Amino acid sequence: MNPWIILVIAGLFEICFATSLKLSEGFTKLVPTITFAVCAMASFGLLAIAIKHIPVGTAYAIWTGIGAFGTALVGIIFFKESADFWRIFFLLMLIISLIGLKIVSISAE
Repeated sequence: MNPWIILVIAGLFEICFATSLKLSEGFTKLVPTITFAVCAMASFGLLAIAIKHIPVGTAYAIWTGIGAFGTALVGIIFFKESADFWRIFFLLMLIISLIGLKIVSISAE
């Protein structure tokens, strides 16, 4: 499988483990705690596979960026967190930065 696809899937699992961490309420709820552990292991495992083929700095930045953007989006949609102009603006800047890293990474290969 393409390492970039693996990296994106790892980022999606990061969103899941961060959300599960909130839902676990400090690891006091069993199902969200188990979900956190499974998603965290999947996320880190897939990241480890991706960095065999993608430079570690690029892969880590994209992985954390996907997780940060996605978790912020989950917070806005499901937890009623702020969706003010500047928050959305900087989240979009994050996505632009991730796309830039991908483009620069391709030209360096």
